[in-house]
Amino acid sequence: MVRPVNLQNVELPGMRGRIAALVESPKFINFIAGLIVLNAIILGLETYPEIRLFYGGVLHFFDVFILAVFVLEMALKLYLYRLSFFRAGWNVFDFLIVSISLVPAGDALTVLRAFRIFRILRLMSIVPQMRRVISALLLSIPGMASIVGILFIIFYVSSVLATQLFGTHGDPMMQELFGSIGASMYSLFQVMTLEGWSENIAKPVMNIFPWAWMFFIPFIIVTSFAVLNLFIGIIVDAMNIVKGEDLEEEGAEIMAKAHDETVVLQKEISALRRDMKEIKSLLKKAA
Repeated sequence: MVRPVNLQNVELPGMRGRIAALVESPKFINFIAGLIVLNAIILGLETYPEIRLFYGGVLHFFDVFILAVFVLEMALKLYLYRLSFFRAGWNVFDFLIVSISLVPAGDALTVLRAFRIFRILRLMSIVPQMRRVISALLLSIPGMASIVGILFIIFYVSSVLATQLFGTHGDPMMQELFGSIGASMYSLFQVMTLEGWSENIAKPVMNIFPWAWMFFIPFIIVTSFAVLNLFIGIIVDAMNIVKGEDLEEEGAEIMAKAHDETVVLQKEISALRRDMKEIKSLLKKAA
């Protein structure tokens, strides 16, 4: 449950307040999360022809029932938050996922039935830890884009070198691996992933060019052990930033609650003092 920022500390009146207490309760959120997982299991079972043949009607009933619950949930949120509902990105994400499920899947739109599995993505908006991870990934996109640019430059330079060094040889294997820049980039990508690069690429090349290790080893060190690890570093840094922001928000909420409690306590103390003065004045009159 993601309440819009402008309603974070607002107590909704009347019926809206009672519905908010239900919709925002941990039990209701866990109920929706359970339905999302159950719906994903049902959609997976529908991929088996035997199960669909014998239990297709039951699976379809539960699928429609779960979708109806999701639609009701969206309707309640829209009633609670009004247009502020769309000020929270995760709410818009949930709304789009549920809306896609409502599109009729006729013969021309059969592909939309497959999109129903996207409902499981709603777990990312319900589970706070998942929201934190997604926020960190989005925050790290600018830094990752820079690294992708650096990696592309390294790949392009290395591909040109490999094509000129190895692709000019007449051996069919060399032509297949490094006969063009495109082929060289694909071969070097396999080298970077370390997937069978020794048997499939390095050894055939070194049988013709024994000194080829002087090209492959620096390339692997730069791409696999240096540049790719920068991705991890940026994501970890983004995770720390998001976690720090969450701690700041939690601290602000605690401070706000403490301030409200202090104001209430001050009012109670003032009322108590007035009562004590009245009691003293009554005692003096009685004496």
